[in-house]
Parts: sequence; C-alpha cells; structure tokens
Amino acid sequence: VIHIIWEFRVAPEKRAEFERHYSGSGTWAVLFEKAEGYHGTVLARDLEHPGRYLTFDLWENIAAFHEFKARFSEEYCRIDRQCEALTEQETCLGIFEVV
Repeated sequence: VIHIIWEFRVAPEKRAEFERHYSGSGTWAVLFEKAEGYHGTVLARDLEHPGRYLTFDLWENIAAFHEFKARFSEEYCRIDRQCEALTEQETCLGIFEVV
C-alpha cells in the first residue's frame, strides 16, 4: 500500500468547505472510489497551526494511482479547478510506501 501525502494551507473562511471536499467521504474520495486499488483518504487538521491540513490518499500501488489518473483525468482536472480557490497553498509531500 502507498500513501500519497499532500499539505494544504486554508484560509479560516474556507475551512468548512475545504473539509467537505477533502474528507474521507468528500468530493475527491468519491472520485477516487471509482477506481480499483483505492483504499481510502484520511484528512488531518494541524492542532498547533490552524488552517494547515494533510491528506493521506491510500492506494494499492503506484500503478493503480497512475491508472486512475489516466482513466479519470478529465474529471480530476474539473474537480481540481473547482477546489483551487479553497487553498492558499498546496504541496505534494511525496508518495510513501508502507514497510
């Protein structure tokens, strides 16, 4: 299993909407669930730095994620554009393999 980890900075007035889209049952997770090899999303909020979040997207392997991106690229791009205004900063921290 791999974890794709993203860090986000979100303005106070956009946090509720951000959480709705990025939670384990949110817009992104609903899209990811259409693909084989997806094992869930965890959204974590930083208690010491308000507005800082991490997402952990779990996939069977990197090939499953790449297959998803190829198959659902149009929908992925549409949601990405829709959610772009919710964040002040978005950084992929990496793709990690569970050992």
